[in-house]
Amino acid sequence: MARDPKNPPDLDAAYALETPDDNLRLYGDWADSYDHSFAQAMDYQLPTHVARTFAELGGDGPVLDVGAGTGLLGEALRPLCDLDIDALDLSGEMLAVANSKGIYRKLIEADLTKSLPLAPASYGGVVSSGTFTHGHVGPDAIDGLLDAAKPGALFVLSVNAEHFEARGFADKFEALAPQIEDYHIKTVQIYGAGAEGDHAGSQGHLAVFRKHSHP
Repeated sequence: MARDPKNPPDLDAAYALETPDDNLRLYGDWADSYDHSFAQAMDYQLPTHVARTFAELGGDGPVLDVGAGTGLLGEALRPLCDLDIDALDLSGEMLAVANSKGIYRKLIEADLTKSLPLAPASYGGVVSSGTFTHGHVGPDAIDGLLDAAKPGALFVLSVNAEHFEARGFADKFEALAPQIEDYHIKTVQIYGAGAEGDHAGSQGHLAVFRKHSHP
């Protein structure tokens, strides 16, 4: 059966991910066609929303792009901020595509659900587009990202709006209140006017905050 470019079956598969192994299989197969079959076909706007929000709030570097995939967020951020950006993703195949774009200082192949190979207090900004969604990465992964951030580091993390409360993100940010400041939510459309299909109207919450400046 021919694939419908306006509603690729891979999107439903991505939303059904439950384990790191599921993630590796799906994105390993999808890496080479992801930008065309998904991002272009669905008019994927979330990386642009994250990048613009980070830039408008004066985010500093170096920046960690969490769940960087093929580098769509890095591509959106590069013209707005002249900062070093590192890409972190579980999929080596996706990172290889990102690397080919010449955006990133460093590639980090790692599982967000496990201990991360990141030096403490090493990043001035942390951004993420499309990683905290229906899949295996839950809100507890934010703890390791906070450890890797400098005091005052700006975070802009997208979370699928439908699952923000159901998957525990709202409770997590409430629990993190002593460690973060300037926390607020910005709601955006994940896809643009060119999107069609069941997911075309989906929204994302951008969780925007800074790591507390004082211990």
